Formats: sequence, structure tokens, C-alpha cells
Amino acid sequence: MGRDDRWEVSTSAVVLLPHTPSSVAAARRLLTADLASAGIGGPAAGDAALVVSELLSNAIRHAAPLPGSKVRVAWTLTGDAVRVAVSDAGGGSLPRITQASPAAPGGRGLGIVESLSARWGVRRDEGETTVWAILSPPHAPEAATAPVIPVAGSAHGSKRSVAEA
Repeated sequence: MGRDDRWEVSTSAVVLLPHTPSSVAAARRLLTADLASAGIGGPAAGDAALVVSELLSNAIRHAAPLPGSKVRVAWTLTGDAVRVAVSDAGGGSLPRITQASPAAPGGRGLGIVESLSARWGVRRDEGETTVWAILSPPHAPEAATAPVIPVAGSAHGSKRSVAEA
């Protein structure tokens, strides 16, 4: 199987989690397990897990829960992206990026989501608010194309890539 063959099959999940802070870690574990089973790890999995964490943290901190005191987390892996979404019962104003002061303990979550995502947005309908993000698929690791350079002080002028140094 080639590096990008795994993206030909769509994988998706929808989970209902308690509207509590401990659900953030549970969502990260579930998502990264799905990504790992699809052969996706490293920075791509870390970025997706961070985006889910930020979206879910915001829903728990700022929004009302869905019926049963739940929040819905969903993700789909397709040929061109990892799509994640968090749904809650909304309330108040729509989520938006804010400019937090350097001393503020929070207020940077959606800025992080924006910087890691190809696109993101908010949909509000039928008493639910869903914040979603689309992350581009991972590319070949940079280490695979790292230049080979001599290592100073090596016995026979052996060479290692920059990634190994």
C-alpha cells in the first residue's frame, strides 16, 4: 500500500460524550486511535487531536449541553481531509476568534483552530450549534527527503541525514 492509499477509504465516527472537561481527553484518545488505525500519526494526528480538544473545550466552557447533558463529537477521514465537528445546544453569540491579551489564561482556542485548519466554521440549526474544521491530509514526512551531510568527527566520513543528527 502506498503512503496515500489509506486516504481512499472513508472512516468516520460520531460519539456522544458527557458535557464535562474529562470528555476532552476521551475524544482525543478515540480520534487518535482511529487515525492510527488508518495509518496516520505524527503531526497530522496531533493537529487533529488539538483541534478537537479546542472545539470540545469551548463547547463545554461556553455552551449548553445537548439533551442528556451530552456533547457530540464527529470526525471523518476522507481522501482529501480530516473533518472534525463538535455540536452542543448553543446559546449566546456564535463562536468567533478573539484577540486575547498575553496575560489572559484563555481566549486563543479558535485562533489555534484557524491556524491548524484549511477551513473552519460554525453552523447553527434546530437548537444545535456545530463548530467544524477541515484539516488537510498529511504529506510525506520531511525527514524522508532530508539532505545527507557529513557528520563532523565521524570515523570514516559516514553520513547521516539532518533528521538523524
